[in-house]
Amino acid sequence: MNFNELTALRADLAFIAHWVAPGSQVLDLGCGDGVMLDYLQSAKQCAGYGVEIDDAKIPACIGRNVPVIQQDLEAGLAIFADNAFDSVLCLSALQMMKNVEGVLRDIARVGAEAIVSFPNFAYWPHRFALLRGRMPVSRSLPYEWYDTPNLRCATIHDFQDLANEVGLEVLEFVALNEAGKPVNFLPNWRGSLAVFRLRKRAVA
Repeated sequence: MNFNELTALRADLAFIAHWVAPGSQVLDLGCGDGVMLDYLQSAKQCAGYGVEIDDAKIPACIGRNVPVIQQDLEAGLAIFADNAFDSVLCLSALQMMKNVEGVLRDIARVGAEAIVSFPNFAYWPHRFALLRGRMPVSRSLPYEWYDTPNLRCATIHDFQDLANEVGLEVLEFVALNEAGKPVNFLPNWRGSLAVFRLRKRAVA
């Protein structure tokens, strides 16, 4: 898979991919159909594993030659050693976790760096929906309130506070709009998807 193919499939993933160094050992948590690891393996010579719980998505990973482990992230990442990966990806999956803090601590343990993305609940159409007395539905939050897999709702500022609490420092941050393009002005208001590049904070 090349960059243009990835962009056509998922513009947000295409933007995020530039943060992963060529030849990296990568762990992709909630890897879905494996499209991100497929690109990283073929275009950037990365190696690693995807972790996915959904039975329906495992065959797609296998079809893309993506090594995948079927496991619930909530059960922890004990099968992986400390600092086993150069980069741990958790893309649009963290909001589906009950124990977000625990998953983040595990990510910090097994990876030198992490890239985390999630729908920004402070995005202006979400705020407007709430003002109208409705739960938000958008491209980044495409489910109705009664069938959503999302268990947690967070804003950019909320996540920054939690990352700091679990010992992660922000190396880079970007808010993406619905088209997967960066938003520089008022990102917490105008950004649909929040993306953070993180690493463990150095101990003084």
